[in-house]
Amino acid sequence: MTAIDPTAHLTAEQIEELGRELDAIRDEVIAGRGEKDAAYIRKVISAQRKLELVSRGVLLFSLFPPAWIIGTAGLSVAKIMDNMEIGHNILHGQWDWMRDPKIHSTTWEWDHVSPADQWKHSHNELHHTYTNVIGKDNDLGYGIMRVDEDQKWHPFHLGQPLWNFLNACFFEYGIAAYDLELGKNLHKRRRNNPEFRARARAVGRKIRKQVLKDYVVHPLLSGPSFLPTLAATFTANVVRNIWSHSVIMCGHFPEGVQVFERRSIKGETRGQWYLRQMMGSANISGSKAMHFMTGNLSHQIEHHLFPDLPSNRYAEVAVKVRALFEKYELEYVTGPLPK
Repeated sequence: MTAIDPTAHLTAEQIEELGRELDAIRDEVIAGRGEKDAAYIRKVISAQRKLELVSRGVLLFSLFPPAWIIGTAGLSVAKIMDNMEIGHNILHGQWDWMRDPKIHSTTWEWDHVSPADQWKHSHNELHHTYTNVIGKDNDLGYGIMRVDEDQKWHPFHLGQPLWNFLNACFFEYGIAAYDLELGKNLHKRRRNNPEFRARARAVGRKIRKQVLKDYVVHPLLSGPSFLPTLAATFTANVVRNIWSHSVIMCGHFPEGVQVFERRSIKGETRGQWYLRQMMGSANISGSKAMHFMTGNLSHQIEHHLFPDLPSNRYAEVAVKVRALFEKYELEYVTGPLPK
């Protein structure tokens, strides 16, 4: 949190007018959704499934180094696509308007150890509602890192670089633990809570399913290539985890992004909620390929403003949103991923 409020120059009337202008942008996109958008997500899903199938097929011969390299690279990309542009966005309800039961937030399950319904609660309902509010948004450090000086310090944070590295490598498991709120629920009294135990069993079942698919069935089908396939799948999962972790961290915690005290959201209006999303997120600049591989979360500001709009529309929305930042003299935090 900066000492000087970067929104202090705005009057209450300006903030509500900003909210109305953002509502108008959202309404325009909703009114224009159609077959072109539906064709886009169906094409992406089809491409991802074909790439995964071909890559797993190549890995059946991963005893040979060229096959291992090609198969691992392809499977890594396929897993990133499933996690970012497909799974994350479908679970946000971005494609529910199609009324396609196969591409719907209530039926979709992704290639991830965290069950979709638990992730939707912690991410959609909590994080997107209380973005960067200390004590309300658990995404602020995921319970293992101190990312703002206003967060309470504990000796545990001395190991933060190590915890962050491990979290990056095994990010899907970190998310599953985070969705379960393990830090809070491992207390003996909470551990015996029937609701927590049911959710923990659901995570256990999902982990077993993922492990069986990636580390048992596929390697066994590879015969003499069992160990190389096992290593390839592990590598693909780590690549996906590090990539998604990097995109999320750079979209939420870089310099210039604001955090908020819990009291600041008391009686929050729609305009004020919009403003908090604008100031609590950052974009990642890059090519169309870069935006696609991030699941268009490189447009993190636009995603936080309009989490249920189709991701393929964020690029066009970003132009209008950036113009509003300039109009209201606000800083549009953006930069390349390495920065």
